[in-house]
Amino acid sequence: MQKCDPYLNMDAGTLNPSEHGEVFVTCDGGETDLDLGHYERFIDRELTKKSSTMSGKIYSKVLSDERKGLFLGKTIQIIPHITNEIMNQIISSADNSDVHIAEVGGTVGDYEAMAWIEAIRQMKRKVGEENVLYCHVVYIPYLGVSKEFKTKPAQNSVRDLREAGIQPDILFVRSDEPVNAEAFEKMSLYCDVEKDAIVALPNAVSVYEVPLRMEEGGIGNYICSRLEISCSKPNLKDWSSLVDKIRSNKPSITIGVIAKYMSNEDTYLSVFEALRAAAWHHNLDVEIIWVDSERIELSNKNLEDLDGILVPGGFGVRGVEGKIAASRYARKNNIPYLGLCLGMQVAVIDFAREVLGDEEANSSEMNPDAKNKVIYIMPDQINVDLGGSMRLGDYEAKLNKKSRSYLAYGKTKIIERHRHRYEFNNDYRETLEKAGLVIAATSTDGKLVEIIEHKDHPFFVASQFHPEYKSRPDKPHPLFRDFVASVKHRKSLLSSKSTNGTIAQKKPQ
Repeated sequence: MQKCDPYLNMDAGTLNPSEHGEVFVTCDGGETDLDLGHYERFIDRELTKKSSTMSGKIYSKVLSDERKGLFLGKTIQIIPHITNEIMNQIISSADNSDVHIAEVGGTVGDYEAMAWIEAIRQMKRKVGEENVLYCHVVYIPYLGVSKEFKTKPAQNSVRDLREAGIQPDILFVRSDEPVNAEAFEKMSLYCDVEKDAIVALPNAVSVYEVPLRMEEGGIGNYICSRLEISCSKPNLKDWSSLVDKIRSNKPSITIGVIAKYMSNEDTYLSVFEALRAAAWHHNLDVEIIWVDSERIELSNKNLEDLDGILVPGGFGVRGVEGKIAASRYARKNNIPYLGLCLGMQVAVIDFAREVLGDEEANSSEMNPDAKNKVIYIMPDQINVDLGGSMRLGDYEAKLNKKSRSYLAYGKTKIIERHRHRYEFNNDYRETLEKAGLVIAATSTDGKLVEIIEHKDHPFFVASQFHPEYKSRPDKPHPLFRDFVASVKHRKSLLSSKSTNGTIAQKKPQ
């Protein structure tokens, strides 16, 4: 699978998460659009840098080739040079695949998408008409007052696509309500698409229902028939069981995500999906509470009713003191804590400040002039460009057999994905370990700290890497799975004590 984005960025690494959602990282270090995370969760296959391409990458390659004289003096134009490079990168990404799905982002008619639309129009000629299917996602609004669907927006979208030279073969129809037969008839007639090739996708309780709805609509058989490929009937038993579990009534837990990018839920999409997958594994629902880290700097009141606390990754100084305070609150009140990337770094800062009594402890990212930088920038990261320069993608780590993390993974060697440029400062490592901080995992050479834990705590685990990227809806990541298990256990104990009236809950600190 591949996501083609018309933005002029080189990749998604420097995009504002508040506007575009999270940056997803591939195993080989590609910083991509969040849709790559969806792709991996649905097909359970690791994708690569090739699976994400943006206009910046296309134009950069063409201009680089022009500087090298590879065009032999020809005038460089959108057609054929840019469109040819788009096609080359799509075909390159499709290596070793029987079927390649390339999504062109944006909306038909976007100025920056014109070259992409033209390129995929030409694909039919380049690889053969019998090898290409054009699938178009449209939306039809439902008017509750008159109880009717309006297909005109979908018709107009298809008309615009046809004006660009593409006749869609399949329509995926998004709607707020189940689509009736009359709407199907109108779209088939006015859009010139077979009724069997129109798939209704009304709002679902969970996005993981969508493959089942698509299979019920028979679109899989239609695609196989059109592409003249033979496919066995899919075994969706496990997927159906997952959806049944998601839809069932279950006890609920409350997890506070200590956030700074709060204008868009997609900013922490992989984290949220990993939490949900872990909850489903334990037959639970999870209520995810957004907690503004800047507010925690003023008061812990926002943390008092949480069953568990998670501090995700992030960059910059804004709200970081609130994240340190959340780590401290979880540590002192025995609330299960999971820290991810920055979530590990703030936990180290909190430990150094409170347990060691070192109020000067900080990160060089937050305060370059701090006296004691327990988190510091790697030497090879100083004065480099921001884009694509961090420690990115898969790195191997070894686990301490006496750690809680080892019990979660059940093995000593792990491979996890990273996205950061600041590290645990080893100058403070011995002192922190003597004070009770557990180094649960390091890089294979032992030089970089990958996971820290607190020894005397029900569950306090924080990783320098991003485990959320490798979670799957039916296979939760071990750290998320055991984090939720600890939350469930703690809530059960508190409920039991409350019922029996034997032990009063310790007052939060």
